[in-house]
Parts: sequence; structure tokens; C-alpha cells
Amino acid sequence: MPPSQGSAHPFRLLGVYAALLAVIYALVFFTGDHSPSAKLGIDLQGGTRVTLTARTPEGNKPSQESLKKAQEIIESRVNGLGVSGSEVVIDGDNLVITVPGEDSQQARALATTAKLYIRPVLFATEPQAGGAAPPATGTAPPGGTTPPAATETPVPAPGESTPPADGATPADGATTPAPQSRVFPAQAPPTPTPPPGGLTTQQQQAKEIADAKALRQSTDQQVQQVALAAMDCTKPDPLTGNDDPALPLVTCSQDGTEVFLLGPSRIDGQEIADATSGLNSQQARHEVNLEFKSAGADAWSKLTGEYVNKRVAFVLDSKVVSAPQVQQGPQLGGRTSISGSFTADSAAELANTLKYGSLPLSFQTSEAETVSATLGLSSLKAGLLAGAVGLIAVLLYCLLVYRMLGLLAGFSLIAAGVAVYGIIVLLGRWIGFTLDLAGIAGLIIGIGLTADSFVVFFERIKDEMREGRSFRSAVPRGWQRAQRTNLSGKTVSLIASVVLYLLAAGQVKGFAFTLGVTTVLDVIVLYLVTAPLLMLASRSPFWAKPSVNGLGSVQQIARERGQARSKEMSR
Repeated sequence: MPPSQGSAHPFRLLGVYAALLAVIYALVFFTGDHSPSAKLGIDLQGGTRVTLTARTPEGNKPSQESLKKAQEIIESRVNGLGVSGSEVVIDGDNLVITVPGEDSQQARALATTAKLYIRPVLFATEPQAGGAAPPATGTAPPGGTTPPAATETPVPAPGESTPPADGATPADGATTPAPQSRVFPAQAPPTPTPPPGGLTTQQQQAKEIADAKALRQSTDQQVQQVALAAMDCTKPDPLTGNDDPALPLVTCSQDGTEVFLLGPSRIDGQEIADATSGLNSQQARHEVNLEFKSAGADAWSKLTGEYVNKRVAFVLDSKVVSAPQVQQGPQLGGRTSISGSFTADSAAELANTLKYGSLPLSFQTSEAETVSATLGLSSLKAGLLAGAVGLIAVLLYCLLVYRMLGLLAGFSLIAAGVAVYGIIVLLGRWIGFTLDLAGIAGLIIGIGLTADSFVVFFERIKDEMREGRSFRSAVPRGWQRAQRTNLSGKTVSLIASVVLYLLAAGQVKGFAFTLGVTTVLDVIVLYLVTAPLLMLASRSPFWAKPSVNGLGSVQQIARERGQARSKEMSR
């Protein structure tokens, strides 16, 4: 049986692989950031990974268009904060945000829905402790004043004596709400028990949103009274980011010290042209300065003209960030400021969020993970140590069983490892692939699969030599037999990797991806490195020695079989 096609030119095949390595590392060193460092996951370098699950008011599956829009906005926020090494990727119906470093709040701040509306304040009161039971229909809410319907003339807030810095400052008579410390839409923690009534999680969320709208966004004055009395600012708000701007709204301040009845939105946050933060030296406080677009500037001028000495509320994700009293109006020029108990960081964070617009979806956190840099370094060392131990164990096994032929297996493993590393570096640049602990596990298993290819090849060579063939003729014949077995095994492994990648989520995908990459590369190395090296060895008298290739016992078996056949034929 002649040698298989392609094995007759081993130097040519080795040259193809060398050229492939040259191309890979030319791309590594002469494109992108020219750095040969792989992109590490947060479990290896430290950082925060947050997985966000989209919520829709109807409980339907979010569209890919809205997910891509949310991804673009969050990426713009990342760039606006100057966060280096961060990434935002779509994973099925989820968004996964990864931010390096130990500041987990930075990652969480990027996912705020940030739906901003400016609404007139129709009524404000203190919340009842713990959300007392609502009063009977038709009774007045606490304070002895019946709130007006959303269409009536708003009630002014208590007097304000301090002149405004930009035309609107918080009233002295009301506690200035502190900026909300939470960074995701407030959600009830997930529970393993099924939702009541046999509803799915999405259906239950949709029902909670619909019930909240019916109570807190009603135009009926009596229902508004009930909502004001029943409002509990200590509980998660199912309406977060899902309120209808065209309807009134009963909601809390972000610090939970006031309950508001607000009129329909007069200005949408999309009308903000720019948002910056700064220190108001006259008032000694940090503020968020807003500049409206043309239509927004006209609406602001009209609103401030109507609400002189009355309060307007800046509502972010269904919570009142600030409710200043308008001191003068109409205010022209399309500029104003949001004041509150901001720090420099929280003001800058809110300005950055408003500048790039609100997300088309509201999200809840389905998974959050923070790893310190120290733990990440320890994990990286452990992963590298595990890989080194696995590689050494394979090499020792090959040397023990196959003698110096094991060196060829070791050379093939090194050639595969060099190519895998370069590919991982390039994938990190091109598609944002990050190598994490699960990925390292996939690489280590890949080492075992590559060694398995050698074992199959070498055992086929032994089978041929047991039939009485020489080492030179056994290698190409064994290669032909080994090809089918190896390709069948690699195909099964690749199919398993693809299925696991498609069905899994999170870090398991990293394992499946690296396992698939090493499987494909193993086939390439088998054809372009391992087989050519053994073909060359089979032509060398040195490698044909039993003391070198470790095949002396196999040759002895072949001689004994030959002698036995000769005796039988001579009878």
C-alpha cells in the first residue's frame, strides 16, 4: 500500500506550518496594540463581571435591535468614563459587562437604565412608615390636603428664599434628596421557588409592572390618594424604568424621604444635548449641568414660565433625583442644573449617564462577580501550574513508552501551544475573547486530546510492525489507518464543543471555545507537524534503531510470528 497523499513532502508541510506561525505572530506584533499579551478574564486579572437580564413591560423577549442599542449606549458610557479594558457583549438575551480593577461600582454604574423625565410636582408628603395600609377611598392623605388630579393646577411647595444658581434650586423647606446609591434598577432578589399562579418569571414581572401602573399612574384622584398612602419607599420598585411618561406618577425620592404625585412628563431626557458635572462655588455643592436641544430648550422655557415658585422634579428611572423650586421664569437659553447631595464622583457618573442617553430596556442583575487582583493573580499562577504539570506528565509518558519518539510528540505539543497562544492574543483583539480559568481548563484538556492523537498514530505503527513490516514502511501505512480514527474522534470532540458553546452561558462558553480551538488546531498540527516529523524519522537509520524508537519488543513479536509461519509452511 503506497504512502498516503501529502506525506511524501514532509519538509513542504513543515514549511507551511512555519509560514502559518509567521503570519500569526506578524499579526500579533505588527497590528493592534502590538502587545503579545493575551486578554485575561476577571478571574485571572481581577475585576467585575455583571450579567444583566432585560425586562420588558409586556414580559416579552427583548429584540436584538434593542439589545444592540443598549450595548452601544453602555459602550459610550464606558468610553465617557475612560474605563480601560472594559467590554460589553451580548450573550443571548443578556448583556455582560466586564470592567477590570477592584472598583465594582464602576461596572454597576454603567448599567443604569437612565430614563430621565422632567415632571411637575403636584403634591409631596412624607412616606408612611413601612408602607401603611391605604386609607379608605375618598379620604385625604397624610397632611390633611387632598392631592389635585393630574390635570389640575399644581400645588406649590413651601417657600424658598435662596436665589437659584441656574434658575432652579432645591427648596429649603424640603429635604434635598441624596443621589441614589444603587446602580441597577432595584429588583427583588431571584428566588428558586416558582412564581405564584403558575406564571413564568417574565409573566410575573409583567404582572407586577401592570399592577404598579394601574395604581400609581392612574388619572383618578381617589386612586392617586390610595397610591400616596400605600407607597412604601423601602421596597424594590417594579416600575423602575417602565413608567409611562404620558401619565401621572406616584413615586418616591431616591433617598426615600418624600412621596410625590407628579404630573405627566413635560421634557424627555432624550432632549438633553449635553450634561456635565461641576462644583457650584457659590453654593459649595456639586451639580449636574444640563444643556437642552432646541425642542427641549423651548419646553424648559415654557415649563419654568408656568411653574414660578413651584416645584418641578427630575425623575430618573421612576425615582425623583431632585425636586427644586423654580425661582424665576421663563428661563431662556436651554440650560439648567440638577442639584442634590452629590459627591464629585456621583455627579460625574450621573452626567455621563444622561449625556449618552437612556437605555431602550430596563435590566435586572442575574449574576454579579467581583474578583480581587490578588486572587486573580493566584488563579493565573494555579492555572499555569496545572497546564505545566499536564504538559510534563504527557511528555514523560511519551518518553517512557515511545522512547525518543516521545520527543517528536513533545515538539508537536510545543508547536501547537505556540500557535494557540498567538490565536488567543488575536482573538482577544478582534472579537474581545478573554482567557479565563474555564478557558485554561479547555486548553489543558486540549493537551490531552493532542496526546491522544499521538498515541493512536504510534499504536497503528506498532500494529503494522507486528505484521512484519519495517519501521520505514510501517509509518506511512500506520498514518493512513490513524487518520480515520483521529478524524472521527476530533469530529466528535468538535461537535461537543460547538453544542456546549451554543447552549451554555457565562464562563462555560470560554471552556467550550478554547476546547474547540485546540481541537481544530490539533488536526492541523497532526497533518502539518506530527505526520511529517514521523515520515522524516522513518527514513532515518538512527530513528529506526529499536533502542531509539522503543519498538524493539514489537519487532521481536514480528520475528516470532514470522518464524512460526515459516515452521507451519515447512510442514
